Amino acid sequence: MKLKIHIRNRYLLGIDLFLIVAAVLGSYALRLEFSPAFYVYLPSALWMLGVSLIIKPLVYYNFGLYRRLWVYASMHELKLIVISVITASMLVALVMICLFALGLFVGFPRSVLIIDWLLSILMVGGVRFSIRMLTESRVVTPPEKPKRQRKVLVVGAGDAGALVVRELQKTPQLNIIPVGFLDDSPEKQGQQIHGIPIVGKLADLSQVLETQHIHEVIIAIPSAPGRVVRMVADVCRLKGVPFRTMPGIYELLGGKVSVSRLREVDITDLLRRESTHICDEKVGAVISQRVVLVTGAGGSIGKELCRQIARWDPEKLVMVGHGENSIFEAVIELQEAFPELTLHPVIADLRDIYRLQSVFQQFRPQVVFHAAAHKHVPLMEINVEEAVTNNILATRNVVEVALAYDVERLVMISTDKAVRPINVMGATKRIAEMIVLDAAERHGKTFSVVRFGNVLGSRGSVVPLFKRQIARGGPVTITHPDMRRYFMTIPEAVHLVLEAASLGEGGEAFMLNMGQQIRILDLAEDLIRLSGLEPGKDIEIVFTGIRPGEKLSEDLWDENHLFKPTEHPEIYRLNGNGESLHGEALTTSVEELIRLAQQGETEAILNLFDELIPGSAVRTMSKPEITAID
Repeated sequence: MKLKIHIRNRYLLGIDLFLIVAAVLGSYALRLEFSPAFYVYLPSALWMLGVSLIIKPLVYYNFGLYRRLWVYASMHELKLIVISVITASMLVALVMICLFALGLFVGFPRSVLIIDWLLSILMVGGVRFSIRMLTESRVVTPPEKPKRQRKVLVVGAGDAGALVVRELQKTPQLNIIPVGFLDDSPEKQGQQIHGIPIVGKLADLSQVLETQHIHEVIIAIPSAPGRVVRMVADVCRLKGVPFRTMPGIYELLGGKVSVSRLREVDITDLLRRESTHICDEKVGAVISQRVVLVTGAGGSIGKELCRQIARWDPEKLVMVGHGENSIFEAVIELQEAFPELTLHPVIADLRDIYRLQSVFQQFRPQVVFHAAAHKHVPLMEINVEEAVTNNILATRNVVEVALAYDVERLVMISTDKAVRPINVMGATKRIAEMIVLDAAERHGKTFSVVRFGNVLGSRGSVVPLFKRQIARGGPVTITHPDMRRYFMTIPEAVHLVLEAASLGEGGEAFMLNMGQQIRILDLAEDLIRLSGLEPGKDIEIVFTGIRPGEKLSEDLWDENHLFKPTEHPEIYRLNGNGESLHGEALTTSVEELIRLAQQGETEAILNLFDELIPGSAVRTMSKPEITAID
């Protein structure tokens, strides 16, 4: 194990005082070489020595050079040393020139200022980085017999791969030895990183696993698309070699990449897409130092929204939710990750407009993300009234209160099921979209809608259900072998929601580029293989039959609606509102839906949905089992 060498910062101060003396006298000695002129200029040297002993320690202290553990020194600390020494040297030079102008000493070689600066950087930086070098070089032999070391192959020779190797080298007690990198970059072939060679490209994975006798593979490419992760996973599975991965780029937003973040490959890794550009400046301008309110903050999307919003240092983050346990868990997680963040958890039912008004009056939010909704399709088919009040009435309340309290920007999270809806959940979300877009149009507000498909791993989604079925030994149930759905990881979807929020000017319906639709059958087979089993052999897949009115595939927009690209390649914008129902007609229809829901008139609600929404076919939907997949 490595022996950490800690030197107290007060001792570093003493060392620095000695080095300051050495640097000043050394600069005069190097410049004048102890010639007779040295003694002529000695008074100025003494003055410079006194000035340096006063100014430099103060500058070093203000730059934090006495508040760091130098055993962990990095390039950041090196930059800090250079900047602090430059600042101190400039101040010393300015004082010395002023003293010379006042005639306090005769003769002053200006070049000693440059020599002193160079010597100071070498000495101050050298002492601190020597602490790290000594720590890295000193090894204490453990008394017990070392375990058998495992050879690791790292896929990816970028910053993340280099960091993984460095961390493994610094923690030998793990008994994991990196033996090589794989990377497709031609200029990296044959090179070394931290003494570890790049032994080939990704296509050489199978051969390297055999020739190097690899015990484990680590995928260290956060930006790698799913096809790369899938290829590595498939080869490792065939060779019987365990494999782990670093989280994807969107998972790492706001976090620190380290070896401790390595985890097993899961379905979200296999479905990663090529990472796109990130417009941090625009997102920051919308959120930074603003009071941000998130509804549904305890849900899968709402919680991830809060995580990513927290990165941007909002003035306050107000987390509104109806479930006290989910809000409590979300607050605890955020407090641990962002201790400086000002959080305000609020338990409220958005259907209670008076409670909502009280919350907005207290916190005065400037930006609102409305993620609260009932989203479980089969459950809403047998709880129509609840879907209407929670998805439509609550949205109307949020919009009305946001208008009353002059909210700058409101973004509603919607779904692909709102397009030509064939279920209650989709229909209620489409009406909710209309409410938001109509308010933006009538009041000139920056209110918008972001629409996307299924997210992987959210509560009530297909992935947890499949995992439970696999854990039971099967069978895995799928309605139809050709059933396809859009899928996106939660962090990626939320990141694009924030990007879309920064693009909104008012009244837009944004669609996220969900990529290609994925067969539910392929998803199930991937999950079975990731569990170490074989589809059809260890776990049976059963097709239960498509439900009446159910779509084999989803749509993100109506065919009669035009859309156009935005500044972000993964986000599209509908051309205009495009809704035939708006203004007083929309207000009347919403009131009627709420009245019918409060009176329990389920059939009348379904009929009204099909009358109000273009392409709606909600009445053809049968009552499904609550575990059915949509």
